[in-house]
Amino acid sequence: MLGGVGYFFGASKVQSQYTKEPVPYWRAPLYTGVPSRSFFPRGFLWDEGFHGLLIGRWSPDIQMDIAAHWMDLINVEGWIPREQILGAEALARVPKEFVVQSNAAANPPMLLIQLAHMVKIRPELFVSGSKHRNTLDRMYSRLQAWYQWFQISQRGDEPTSYRWRGRDDDGLQLNPKTLTSGLDDYPRASHPSDIERHVDLRCWMFAAADAMTTIADVLQRDSSKYEATRDQLADEDLLNDLHWSSHTQTYADFGLHTDAVKLVRQQPKSPNEGARVVRSVAAPPQPRLVTSAFGYVSLFPMLLKVLKPDSEKLGKILEDLDKPDLLWSPYGLRSLSKSAPLYMKRNTEHDPPYWRGQIWIPINYLALSSLKHYAKSDGPYRARAAELNARLRDNVVRNILNEYKRTGYLFEQYSGEDGKGSGCKPFNGWTALVVLIMADEY
Repeated sequence: MLGGVGYFFGASKVQSQYTKEPVPYWRAPLYTGVPSRSFFPRGFLWDEGFHGLLIGRWSPDIQMDIAAHWMDLINVEGWIPREQILGAEALARVPKEFVVQSNAAANPPMLLIQLAHMVKIRPELFVSGSKHRNTLDRMYSRLQAWYQWFQISQRGDEPTSYRWRGRDDDGLQLNPKTLTSGLDDYPRASHPSDIERHVDLRCWMFAAADAMTTIADVLQRDSSKYEATRDQLADEDLLNDLHWSSHTQTYADFGLHTDAVKLVRQQPKSPNEGARVVRSVAAPPQPRLVTSAFGYVSLFPMLLKVLKPDSEKLGKILEDLDKPDLLWSPYGLRSLSKSAPLYMKRNTEHDPPYWRGQIWIPINYLALSSLKHYAKSDGPYRARAAELNARLRDNVVRNILNEYKRTGYLFEQYSGEDGKGSGCKPFNGWTALVVLIMADEY
């Protein structure tokens, strides 16, 4: 991972509601890790939060420097471009349609959560007068602005609901992507609309409010508004009213949805026109919970420790977690249930599945972290969480090491069917969290 830390300089191309065409961001440096030097030679905002969990333990100096560089990219609105495509090398690896960054586009606030985590596990680094406390103090106004930008720009129609922006239905995608969530093609509501509610984003905002409370407290600032938001988002009744399905006994997104979709080859309208593969919709969408897409998103109330240790909903998640026909595999937790309609389905003719069944290490890391948390907390599911933690940890570590021995690489993702590495390689970004998993450090 440290071999992927680099120094970049340049200006992103950005688009806002106030500009007709993309314009250059200011020219700026960025000291950051990258997911893969050969395939993703650029900074990704939410990836960097996961990178920091490992880098910060090895060298707090490097991690605080990285975080400070990212915070220096915040604009007057409190927005940070989620991909930093700076310089010719980075630009050469990015498809043209992904170069422009929209100022409505978020990315999970993992970097904020990582900073608060460092404060919790290394409090001696942030005592009064220390260099890291002084750096954090200088960052604080930017962290406040970033947090507030989320609260304003990503809020949903219903109180305490949130919605990822940036979902566009072009008629070609089986399920329009949500790139801003970090989970790309993970199935959401089939027809994007303003009524959507995204359970993962709501949980991220709980974690962000908790992180701001921690940081404000260590800096001896007023944390009351962050604490109030955290407590409101931790209210299980409010969460359940928005996202719990009494029918399937699972958490889910809400929106205009139908499962009656498929990709079909459209007959060309003229001899000179090629046949296109488009989405066919056999039944109109209805406002509903997207319960057919059980997977990582369904786990977020557990992953980010929103649920209390005695929550019955936690017990149901732990029960479902252990089912091989859903997410459990001998190699780690799959991103999408084997019973889901879009399990391992292509999103377009040229777009293979990405977060539709493959095993991703950062989410498995969050799962292990939360299972350890619940195993250490008093509650009726303590023993169950400990048992699942031990088995999942063994599965994840064993498979990554077996694949490393077989190929010499860490991979972007792993197959939920046979555990083989897939996606790009070498991928020494968040897959390197296996080091922390082996050390049982979360």
